[in-house]
Amino acid sequence: MAYRSTERVKARLSASRQRIITAALEIMAGHGYAGCSVAAVAERAGVATGTVYRHFPTKADLFAEVFRTASQREVDAVARAAAQRATVAARMSAVVETFAGRALQSPRLAYALLAEPVDPAVDAERLTFRRAYADLIAGHVAAGVASGELPAQDTELTATALVGALAEAMVGPLAAGVAGPGTIPDLIRFIHRALGVSP
Repeated sequence: MAYRSTERVKARLSASRQRIITAALEIMAGHGYAGCSVAAVAERAGVATGTVYRHFPTKADLFAEVFRTASQREVDAVARAAAQRATVAARMSAVVETFAGRALQSPRLAYALLAEPVDPAVDAERLTFRRAYADLIAGHVAAGVASGELPAQDTELTATALVGALAEAMVGPLAAGVAGPGTIPDLIRFIHRALGVSP
């Protein structure tokens, strides 16, 4: 009996934690990091503020987890889209289309993930987020160099530079909440030129 009771408690705690993370993500998508208080998260999650602090001792702890969750979701979406393409040029187009397209669909959340001032603990997650993108791109670039589709280059440097360029190119449109119709095609052309590949 004690075992089943313990499992039920663990499941209830896990569900409560997930509701808190989901609520924080929803609020952050509408109001950014600065507009997302622990009290508002608790209310949306249907729990007491103390329950939030039981799972996450500080706001920074909560939002570090929220950043991890949201960032991983975005990296996974980009990886899936790129994996469905046959050539490096097409894979890199998929990276840009998915990254920028998803950012423009949820500009407030994307701005929070990319550029909004945050606590140092949350900023550390942002660096992890960028590193995951760089690793993904480096893998595609290395494959392209190995197959002869891309010219020889420092894959790590190229990937890091491309992630920085993509993020920086999106900050303005995300902050303004608008992007011109040419934003994604222009980014794709830029990435292809930077890699030395024809679309």
